[in-house]
Amino acid sequence: MFEMLSNVFVENGLIVSFAVIGVTMFMSYFLADKLTNGKLHGSAVAIIIGLILAYIGGFTTGGENGLSDIGIFAGIGIMGGGMLRDFAIVATAFGADFKEMKKAGLPGIISLFFGVIVSFVVGVVIAFAFGYTDAVSLTTIGAGATTYIVGPVTGSALDASSAVITLSVAAGLVKSILTMIGTPFIAKYIGLNNPRSAIVYGGLMGTTSGVAGGLAATDPKLVPYGAMTATFYTGLGCLLAPSVLFLITRAVFG
Repeated sequence: MFEMLSNVFVENGLIVSFAVIGVTMFMSYFLADKLTNGKLHGSAVAIIIGLILAYIGGFTTGGENGLSDIGIFAGIGIMGGGMLRDFAIVATAFGADFKEMKKAGLPGIISLFFGVIVSFVVGVVIAFAFGYTDAVSLTTIGAGATTYIVGPVTGSALDASSAVITLSVAAGLVKSILTMIGTPFIAKYIGLNNPRSAIVYGGLMGTTSGVAGGLAATDPKLVPYGAMTATFYTGLGCLLAPSVLFLITRAVFG
């Protein structure tokens, strides 16, 4: 009986993934309501549960794709993959009100450049502190600190080693996770409660998945605005990191 159910789950992986996510979300909102009296948003709890399940899946199987390494949960790898993720981001961005976006004006544009440059510099400093001294490695890891997409793009363009590219992805993932979890806690302290501030926040942080997840846990109505500038942030990072920022890094470090 168990083997038959297992085969059904494996053959219908994507459907199973929707069921698993649905149950996880239900439990997350229930726990957030009962244990924290609504002070911690259900989405934040869901993110934490997802990270725990991913760790368990990877630790149990010795794989690299978290829970999706377990056969009956393989569909989660599709549901959480780049294709559906990017589709969700683009679809979400269509919910933004252009009038609200115009209100951000110059601060929104400045936040994009400021966010990319500051994240890059922090990544370079950390990489240098851990012993990396060549411009290619420093630039690649610095680019990864902007987002885990910009890192591999930059590393491939500069012919960085696979180990360095992997580190750049890891740096971007850490930033994304911290943004997801931390946004609901700092939102009220930084005035993150309106479309304009969400646009600037998306430009400063840049990690699209992190910003979208964090804003969803703060106020779902803010997600389209943060996701929009965060998406531009990724494009700007892919443009600047392998070119201007690399040349500056090479001039400084040789």
